[in-house]
Order: sequence, then C-alpha cells, then structure tokens
Amino acid sequence: MTGYILRRVLQAIPVFFGTTFLIYFMVFAMPGDPILALFGDKSPNPAVLAQLRAQYHLDQPFIVQYFLYIGGIFQGDLGTAFNGEPVADILARTFPVTTRLAILALIFQSVAGILVGLVSGLRKGKLFDSSSLVISLILISLPIFVIAFVAQYVFGVQLGWARATVGPGAPIQDLILPALVLASVSFAQIVRLTRSSVIETSGLDFVRTAYSKGLSKRRIIPVHILRNSLIPVVTYLATDFGVLLVGATITEGIFNVPGVGNTLYRAIIGGQSPTVVSFVTVMVLLYLVVNLVVDLLYGLLDPRIRYVK
Repeated sequence: MTGYILRRVLQAIPVFFGTTFLIYFMVFAMPGDPILALFGDKSPNPAVLAQLRAQYHLDQPFIVQYFLYIGGIFQGDLGTAFNGEPVADILARTFPVTTRLAILALIFQSVAGILVGLVSGLRKGKLFDSSSLVISLILISLPIFVIAFVAQYVFGVQLGWARATVGPGAPIQDLILPALVLASVSFAQIVRLTRSSVIETSGLDFVRTAYSKGLSKRRIIPVHILRNSLIPVVTYLATDFGVLLVGATITEGIFNVPGVGNTLYRAIIGGQSPTVVSFVTVMVLLYLVVNLVVDLLYGLLDPRIRYVK
C-alpha cells in the first residue's frame, strides 16, 4: 500500500507541473497588457506602469515568471491580485462556501442517485424503472442554467420555499436549492450508471450462487449486488467532485453564491490573472488528492482488488 501511494504521488508530480504550466501559459502569455487594462481608458504614468510590472514580475521572461510563481506556491504564497489583496485571503473567503455547496450537492446526488438507480436496476422494465429513465433523460438534456432559473423562479419566487438568492455568509439553508440544482445533472448520470451496473452484477455467478444458498435479499442486495456495483459510481463521483468545485460558476452566478466559481468568473472578466491561475492551481491539487483517495477506496469496495507491491 505504501509503495502504491508513493508511486501515485510521483505520478502526480509531472501532472501538477504540466497543468500549472499550461494554465499559466494560457493566462499570462495572451496578447495584451493586464496592468494597462486596469486603468481602462485612462493613460497612466509610465513610471507607475513600470513599477507595477516589476511588482508582479511581468517585466521578466515568461519562463522566469512561471518558476517564480511555482517557487511561491511551494512557500505557501499564492500571489497577490492586481487590487493588492493576497489571493490566499480571497481563497480563504470563498473556498469554504463552494466546499459546502459541493458537499451538499455530492450528498444529494450520490444518496438519491444510488438509491433510485438500485431500485431501477432491481426492477428492470417496471414502471419505476421506466419513469426514472425518462426523468434522468430530461435532466441530462436540459442545460444547467435552465434548471437553475426554473428552480429559482418556482421554489424561490413563486412558492417561497427557499431564498431566490443566497444571503450574506451563505448559510446552509440558503445553499440547499443551488445544491439541488448543481446535483441535478449528476444525479441523472448516477441513476443510469448505478442501474446498468446493478443489472450487470445481478446476473453474475456469485449472485446466483448466493440466491441458491438461500441467503435473504437483505443480505444479497447490499453486500453482493450494491457493493460490487459501486466501483464505477465511486469513480464518477470522484471526477464529479472536482467538477463541482470548479464548475459551479453558472449556478453560483445565478444564485449569487459568494464562492470560488463566482469569484473566478469575476476574476476572468476583470483580468485578475494571479487570482485565476492560483485558484485553478489549488483545484488541480485537490483533484489529484481526491482521485488518489478514491483509488484507495477500491480495495474496500472490492476485496478482489489488490495493490501491486
């Protein structure tokens, strides 16, 4: 196990440097002067421009800028936004909000999706199965912003069951509706993935053997069928958690959630390159960690999986 973890960490090193290099290149190597853009239509003093460029190392060659940035990352310095605020402070203010939103969405989509997919797979061809397939197809077909606007109008404005926009501090009760919206598409995918996996597992020899031995369904379904059907679902959830963290931009914007996605969008629009690069770098690290944890969970879900020494 230790050797496997060490190999995975070593494999993550080139992934980290490759992704951060591409991100830095795409953001900072684009045409235009981000410092000059801060002044809009005004004509700043050339001395001020030179001072700001030197402050943010924009007067250095691109590769020097990148290694200076990486050096700061290893020292715990995420850089400074063009407005003078440390990016670490911006992340500390927004990341907990997005984390709460992503965890809520992950709980909703995983619990509901696995339960519905399990029942649908066990009742293949029945009314419940057909209904769940139709509903999941509708959710997959609808763009996320359509679901968000409809949910906001119906449940927030018309019925008043939830706030139409998230209040100050982003309390949990205000995040429930945007979390449900964020989880809707992934819920549909999990239902279909769980259903197909349950149908496939139910036809395997060890499940038929368990039935022939007289084991009860209460034993066979959770231990033999569900447990062995969860591996592809867990893989999807691991990938989707990273998507939820960085891909909640539309949902956060519609519900005015003061999280990472909303802040990242505003940083892109405002040309805040240090904020964009540092935010995405942190998300890359989280994504690598989550995938390592999920790989280690495979051995718990399926005892047949062994890690090569």
